[in-house]
Amino acid sequence: MIIDGAILAAGAGERLRPTVGPIPKPLVAIGGRPLLLRQADALHRAGARRVMAIVNSESAGLLDADRIELPDYLKLCVRDTANSMESLFALANHVESDRFLLATVDAVVAESELARFVAAAAESTMPGREGRCDGALALVRWRGDRRPLFATLRQDRTVATLGDGESTLVTAGFYFLPKRIFDFVPQARALGLDAMRRFLAMLVAKGVRLLGFEIMGAIDIDEGADLDAARALVEAGSK
Repeated sequence: MIIDGAILAAGAGERLRPTVGPIPKPLVAIGGRPLLLRQADALHRAGARRVMAIVNSESAGLLDADRIELPDYLKLCVRDTANSMESLFALANHVESDRFLLATVDAVVAESELARFVAAAAESTMPGREGRCDGALALVRWRGDRRPLFATLRQDRTVATLGDGESTLVTAGFYFLPKRIFDFVPQARALGLDAMRRFLAMLVAKGVRLLGFEIMGAIDIDEGADLDAARALVEAGSK
């Protein structure tokens, strides 16, 4: 399986600023490494041959100023975008594989869980497979996080709805998507959508078949408490 990796890392991370101060979220360190580099390494280990990350000009400037070395497989797209949907769309011309592994920069999970997700996603999207899916979303049990994207599933474990309606499962920040989702860009903009969560919900409503695969222990770093939990997860995994 040949896939590209992509990372959304262009957000401001305002809710985390009271904890980390002037450091932009992609450069906040866990286990001594910036989130951006940790996430790129995670995607590469999960099978992505190359990883493209979109970062804003603030992060790009600090990467240069601090002379942070990037691995050969990681390339940056520097863009100050209006929202997460436009950040995703900015990566369209950089994705070469038919399917790609997408992650938000602040989603942290054990390597073994990410591997389980990628394996299940690859199997579900295999050409010729009965009930083949177009892609897959990693899901976790809702733990009371603020502003989650809730998912409901059909009996065959494909995603029925994505939105604000409360359910037991929420997206975990990892997505295995077909490149053809970018065919929907004009429709999304015509509808005035302003977030990736709304774009994903539109894809489901338009009939794009996405497997909903539950993983364990994923942490979405939005606030200081999330950062502490992510660091504890990483430390536990290193023992």
